[in-house]
Amino acid sequence: MLQLTPNPNQSQQLEVEKKTVLIVDDEAVIRDLCKRVLHDYDVIEAGDGAEALEIFHRGGIDVILTDVMMPEMDGLELLKNLKEREPTVVVIIMTGFADKELILKALKADADDFITKPLNLLQLKSAVDKALVKKALKEEIANLKSVDRFKTLFLSMISHKFRTPITSISLFLQNLASGVIDTRDEGAREHIGLVYDEACYLGNLVSELLAFSSFMDGNSDLHLEPCDLKDLIPSLISDSKEWLTKPGVAPHSDLEEVPELMLDREKISFALQQVIDNAIKFSKDTGLVCVTLRNRAGSCQISVEDNGIGIPKEQLPKIFEKFYQVDADRTGQVRGFGLGLFYARQFIRMHGGSISIESELNVGTRVLLSIPHTTSQSP
Repeated sequence: MLQLTPNPNQSQQLEVEKKTVLIVDDEAVIRDLCKRVLHDYDVIEAGDGAEALEIFHRGGIDVILTDVMMPEMDGLELLKNLKEREPTVVVIIMTGFADKELILKALKADADDFITKPLNLLQLKSAVDKALVKKALKEEIANLKSVDRFKTLFLSMISHKFRTPITSISLFLQNLASGVIDTRDEGAREHIGLVYDEACYLGNLVSELLAFSSFMDGNSDLHLEPCDLKDLIPSLISDSKEWLTKPGVAPHSDLEEVPELMLDREKISFALQQVIDNAIKFSKDTGLVCVTLRNRAGSCQISVEDNGIGIPKEQLPKIFEKFYQVDADRTGQVRGFGLGLFYARQFIRMHGGSISIESELNVGTRVLLSIPHTTSQSP
């Protein structure tokens, strides 16, 4: 007899795709009836709007099916609270009243559908199915808008970052062509050095831009290979170009033996390099950048610490945001795109790890990265 063996991946996919419906009604019999009809979904129940809002805040709800007339918080108030928190959430209103004013209020609050009582069971199932399709479309539109905003901000950032060095180089060349600058003059040589630095900066910007563009194109898969962090870290420290700008800052490393991990070498190297570069960049003219590697129960912990200028406490929550840059000198001319730490955190999280920052103004900064011994790709 042929025996079919279920595909575990297929079962897992079906489990992931199972949606959750929150039924909100002060009558237990109505909740039970809805639950029986919606047996294809995970169903959670709430007896009033306040309880429903508390459940929704925990996350994981795909569709809310709510009555209007309830104690504590009615359906319309619940609808407004839900939409304020998450505009793409789908809410179906159940009501026994054919009240035009009530329907208009619900529509103004962005209700997605209506079901009249007594409930038509076929209509109920159909309404939830359609609501999930609508939710998927809403989320896709929201994602497209988010991507569009990101591209606009990124293009604006690029034009701003390129404008200053291009202007400096252009003015120098104009003065050189018009004879204002005598290349034999000592001051001219200094200007030539500055222009060369600007050209190098432009080259670095282009390299960064190419790197970030590959990440933004959706290159989110992990390409795992055996990796020894004790061998990798010293090369990242010595390869940093930031040492050239801070000759008075010295590296110090204390690296324990750790297990060989399965890592995406490129992404982990990028994350660590960003943290090491920042430690050097924001050091004072003299000091140490200390990198430690420790083997802890279940994870490898990497600490990168400097005794530099530090980060104001109010800026710490923004450190990992896209385009955010610490402007220590308040010049408004911070170089780079402000994406390094954003992607560093993303890559560490993809390995199931974490990254955190502690800092005190004018004392220094410590970044702690934790990478589990068993890494797995997260969505």
